[in-house]
Amino acid sequence: MKYEPINKELFILNRKRFVEQMKPNSIAIFNSNDMMPRNGDCFFPFRQNSDLFHLCGIDQEESVLVIYPNCVKEGFEEVLFIKKTNKHIAVWEGHKYTKEEATETSGIERVIWLDDMDAPLNEMINLADNIYLNLNENDRFLTDVKTRDHRFAQKIRSQYPAHNILRAQPIMKKLAMIKSKHEVQLLQHCCNITEKAFRRILNFVKPGVWEYQIEAEITHEFLFNRANGHGYTPIVASGANACVLHYIDNNLQCKPGDVLLMDFGAEYANYTADLSRSIPVSGKFTDRQKAVYNAVHHVMKEATNMLRPGTNLIKYHKEVGKVMEGQLIELGLIDKHDVKKQDPKMPAYKKYFMHGTSHHLGLDVHDLMERYCDTQEGMVFTCEPGIYIPEEDLGIRLENDILITSKDPVDLMANIPIDAEEIEELMG
Repeated sequence: MKYEPINKELFILNRKRFVEQMKPNSIAIFNSNDMMPRNGDCFFPFRQNSDLFHLCGIDQEESVLVIYPNCVKEGFEEVLFIKKTNKHIAVWEGHKYTKEEATETSGIERVIWLDDMDAPLNEMINLADNIYLNLNENDRFLTDVKTRDHRFAQKIRSQYPAHNILRAQPIMKKLAMIKSKHEVQLLQHCCNITEKAFRRILNFVKPGVWEYQIEAEITHEFLFNRANGHGYTPIVASGANACVLHYIDNNLQCKPGDVLLMDFGAEYANYTADLSRSIPVSGKFTDRQKAVYNAVHHVMKEATNMLRPGTNLIKYHKEVGKVMEGQLIELGLIDKHDVKKQDPKMPAYKKYFMHGTSHHLGLDVHDLMERYCDTQEGMVFTCEPGIYIPEEDLGIRLENDILITSKDPVDLMANIPIDAEEIEELMG
């Protein structure tokens, strides 16, 4: 791992919080992600399962975490099974965790080689009444690929049909939404690295550079500062490309007069930032570009102020839509007649602002969440309004990461330039 060691108190706390939500005499089992085949004898870079990492910090393939707080067998309340290394693996793949290193990382005393897992795990399961299994329950996740957790769940259901099977994800969602101080510090570090990349870009962008060159500059700054890399595929979209919400080709040349929309975030210790900025390729916005930019910035500031404890997210997005509606009227993109005749299910502003304003952020860019619960202190949200005008080859999105507190919202990206005049000054 490129990142500095994480305080194991984070993972000890996360397991404690999980245990508090478990039913009596239950066992919970979490698997690492697979090594994903690429082609030939190659694999994609490994990325740990966020849920397993959240609970133990082990960042290695072929790892299994078992939590059984009521286990009558002494010393087996929590057990970590990890891959046993050898001289061949050391030569070809490099260092793997020793048992002592796994304990130091996770705070778990009982570490057993994965090769020796079957017998102790079978005994533990037979002592338990309930088995918590962990499957991806993101309501927007659809895939034909079976994960390691999914295959394991099928095996458990087959081997232990008389046990009561429970879902771990509802608990994990509650835990993930409320960030501890350790997690907030890690997210802040992600934001700080992302800031360095953005400031680097301000000195680099000019007419004639290519979108992929800008992506390379961002990637350089991330890796130089010990980030894993990008938390998600970066968007570097100039001119009309900015009106494609998930544009990731990043292969065209930036032209004079273009506005460049960038959406990127550094991943550090598996946590990620999520930033969007729109800057003038020539260093100065036109009057029209600045008017649209300032309208988006106004909506962003209003929306950020709404991110307080007790906010209903469904109502929040509707309220932000009303603010955007007013800005679009001022810009002449819609008028009051459009609003009066609009379909309530598809408001007029959706023509130019078609996505949501905020999503949870943490170990994943679209972090685990309960979509319909009210906001609470400790949650971290993005705030990312945008206006997209294909007929003008203009798309502008601004995005910062916001921590909800008992007082005012805390902008974790407050130090990253965003005012239009400041952007122009720094590019000049």
